[in-house]
Amino acid sequence: MSIVSKDDVARRIKLYIDMVNEVLEQLKDFRGSLPKRVWELIDLARNYLEDSRYYFGAGDYVTSLSCISYAEGLLDALARLGYINVKWHRRNPPKVLVGGTFDLVHPGHIEFLREAAKRGLVYVVVARDQNVKKIKGKLPIMNEKDRLAVVSSIKYVYKASLGDKKDFLKPIQQIKPDIIFLGPDQFMDEEYLSKELAKRGLKIKVERMNKRVGEGQYSTTKIISKILRKRSS
Repeated sequence: MSIVSKDDVARRIKLYIDMVNEVLEQLKDFRGSLPKRVWELIDLARNYLEDSRYYFGAGDYVTSLSCISYAEGLLDALARLGYINVKWHRRNPPKVLVGGTFDLVHPGHIEFLREAAKRGLVYVVVARDQNVKKIKGKLPIMNEKDRLAVVSSIKYVYKASLGDKKDFLKPIQQIKPDIIFLGPDQFMDEEYLSKELAKRGLKIKVERMNKRVGEGQYSTTKIISKILRKRSS
């Protein structure tokens, strides 16, 4: 008997959630043409979907699966009764890898992770203290274990781990993501990264978030400066 890994379970439930979400998106344009009682059931299915997403983000896969099953059951019943006509599409959710320091997590970080989660299951690589110091010339405010704990608790993150102290590509080789999602101001060049990955036999799609949240007002440096100004005034 084969044993299904936690990763496999998560990917299957994420696939299930995405399938139900896609069907609900198909129904958005028909709100005015369907009976009120039908829309009440569709809205109930949407509520179950949101509950499933919540429990999925909390790592409670049993409850998440129960909620999304209720949602699918309602939609399937409406389809069989002839009230709605929808198409179900099965697409395996890709692994999406993001990396960063994540020091003093702010709305910019949350929006970045939210955008990554739209693309699939989010794996986060949190930068090691010594690597941050090497790149930025100073240690982060929070140590690596605390930063990892904070990032791991964010609902958009499926799994977070610390990076490698010597080889920043090593976690990518281990996770084998389908997509690497870069922040708008991350120093890494997409072309350079793709070439380095290719040298190791990895062909991974590299994407970048278009713009920062809040017109660039959210950054750890700016937050620290603002705190210092307020404390000194």
